Amino acid sequence: MINVSIVGGSGYTGAELVRILLQHPQVQILHITSREFEGKPVSVRLPNAIGLDLSYERPDPSRLRDSDVVLCCVHHTASMKIVPRLLDGSRVIDLSADYRFSDKQVYEKIYGEKHTSPELEAVYGLPELHRDEIAQATLVANPGCYPTGAILALAPLVKEKLIELDRIIIDSKSGSSGAGIKPSLFTHHPEVSSFVKPYKVTTHRHAPEIDQELSRLAGKAVTVNFTPHLVPISRGILTTCHTFPSSPFDVEDVISLYSQFYAKSPFVRIVEGVPDLRGVPGSNRCDIGFEKDERTGRLVVVSAIDNLTKGASGQAVQNMNLMFGRPEVE
Repeated sequence: MINVSIVGGSGYTGAELVRILLQHPQVQILHITSREFEGKPVSVRLPNAIGLDLSYERPDPSRLRDSDVVLCCVHHTASMKIVPRLLDGSRVIDLSADYRFSDKQVYEKIYGEKHTSPELEAVYGLPELHRDEIAQATLVANPGCYPTGAILALAPLVKEKLIELDRIIIDSKSGSSGAGIKPSLFTHHPEVSSFVKPYKVTTHRHAPEIDQELSRLAGKAVTVNFTPHLVPISRGILTTCHTFPSSPFDVEDVISLYSQFYAKSPFVRIVEGVPDLRGVPGSNRCDIGFEKDERTGRLVVVSAIDNLTKGASGQAVQNMNLMFGRPEVE
């Protein structure tokens, strides 16, 4: 049995973790923290947790030392203040951005905050690329939602250098839950319910995260062109990658390459044609499909994920399973 605690268990990712972990046959949830709901039954915030005899606690790391693993779901910059103390007795999966970058100076430039625990090294928690390292890790940095869909869509092509690495264009469209539970004018439902809104068109924080992982795969610097959009759905990310092959190709060969690359990845599904976003909500799958532009030779790769599961909480549980020698799909 894996004893699990959740720090920040009242937001969207925390709620999704509770939903998934309640169905896990080898998990016991010991503690769930929330400053806002401290002392209240978890079921008050999460109706799907009715029957779970737990109340929200204040986020005190010293109270969580009986946990085998702590899943940390607090905001970036807040996470690095608590993770070092959580590691005193437990393994940690951090869902913020605080430990995703191997170069902490890159983090500081992007997030505008001094990193307070740069000595801590985390494994980047994308199981399809770092399965063996995750299994041995004490600290795992769960990837961002946009990077998950983009990196999985591009990894085989980049690793084999079958495309022009200096000309990768990524267009992603996300549901509003990706912005978190705190409302803002930009993400307020009446503001997004009928429109598509591009944002941080050339400056989104997730672009350098995609660069980091694709550069590792390529063995050389890769810089992508990334633009996100907010669309009027609550959850899901559809990512369209425009790539330019370095030599002529057949789509059948691309499908064969991806099928081999992800042969041991139970949550990646290669589909015929373009993935349908309606096929992934609530699941931990990443669906990937392709289309060749016969006119220009462009290869379009499209991925579909649920931003709250494969893009966050589901992937965290997948990482947890690897860390404790459990099947990824458990």
